[in-house]
Amino acid sequence: MMGQLSSGHERLFYSFNLEDHIPANHLLRGIDRCLDLSDLRHYLADFYSPIGRPTIDPELMIRMLIVGHCYGIRSEQRLCEEAHLNLAYRWFCRLSLEDEVPNHSTFSKNRHGRFRDSDLFRWLFNEVLPELVYSQDRPQRP
Repeated sequence: MMGQLSSGHERLFYSFNLEDHIPANHLLRGIDRCLDLSDLRHYLADFYSPIGRPTIDPELMIRMLIVGHCYGIRSEQRLCEEAHLNLAYRWFCRLSLEDEVPNHSTFSKNRHGRFRDSDLFRWLFNEVLPELVYSQDRPQRP
């Protein structure tokens, strides 16, 4: 008897854990293990106004930029689209399936406006990230 694929849309609730769908040896898992962004908010506090609407979480923005850097995604619009669709990118950026990915124009304004005078990006992408990626490319000792 020939089977038929169900549409999958009938279920009301799903039990889905991103953690279970990202391979243990994935590049972003390795980078995540080594990446410590705990002081990020303190370092960037001077670039934010105490009034007004909240903007993109700086850790989310940095994590998305790391994804773009590692996978050669140069367009911020495409990066936001990819972060919306790719489970590994969502996991690395700490976005659940329900979380919204930032709008590319807001993302761009923060990157090119708010952090223009910060050395954070230069330091992160020229010094820290190449070392993290290099350490993931080397064979691990058993």
